[in-house]
Amino acid sequence: MSEEEAWREILTLKEAGIARWSDSRPLSQAARQLVDLFLPLLATVPANTDRPAVFAHLAQSLDGRIATLGGVSQWITGEQDLCHTHRLRAVADVVVVGAETVRQDNPRLTVRNVCGENPLRLVIDPDRRLDDSYHLFADGAAETLLVCDRDHDDGGAVGKASVLGVRRREWGLDLTDLLHQLTKRGVQRLFVEGGGITVSRFLQAGNLDRLHLVIAPMILGSGRPGFVLPEIQSLHEARWPPTLTFPMGESVLFDCRFHG
Repeated sequence: MSEEEAWREILTLKEAGIARWSDSRPLSQAARQLVDLFLPLLATVPANTDRPAVFAHLAQSLDGRIATLGGVSQWITGEQDLCHTHRLRAVADVVVVGAETVRQDNPRLTVRNVCGENPLRLVIDPDRRLDDSYHLFADGAAETLLVCDRDHDDGGAVGKASVLGVRRREWGLDLTDLLHQLTKRGVQRLFVEGGGITVSRFLQAGNLDRLHLVIAPMILGSGRPGFVLPEIQSLHEARWPPTLTFPMGESVLFDCRFHG
């Protein structure tokens, strides 16, 4: 079975709500890697957690930078990782980015480099500072939702995007509240695409199940860090998730499992 055939089968399993591989045909090396990376993402977390399965992606340099200080990040990890990101969008019900990622990259968050359907696009903008000039608020390519502090939810819209208000905590929006509201909308899989602060917030809140961390063989020497988490005093406080590694061109993908 080729890589493309394996990918189409993964999409078929997603639509059927099945997270088990049953095709007995031999897999090429690339197809096997796809199955090993994406089949676990089709599984949802246990019902008693009352939230969707959450997975994330970050691309960084050897020294842990996801962008220059000026915000330049395209493409640290190359075309293969770009294709991988589009596949992550395709298996998700919702793709999430923070407001700073929208400001810096003006992304479309649609599935273009592979076959698959566009997910709901969700932007976390606590103080509702973004206007309707960005692609995802204007292009109508997929349903879009701007999430802000509920005190800023006036019932209006941002371009073609609807607005959802959630509670605020001392460190930002209440992600548990957000996930519960998305569960009520039928969301089963949520993909946190970026940036580093947004991914870190989900990890800090204990709401991240899987992370695909792709590391490129380059050293920036300065720039924006991949993770922004509270300071620890001992290595015993560090997170040690079970991890598998996969080649991705000249880069290496670390598949980190935090739950499940």
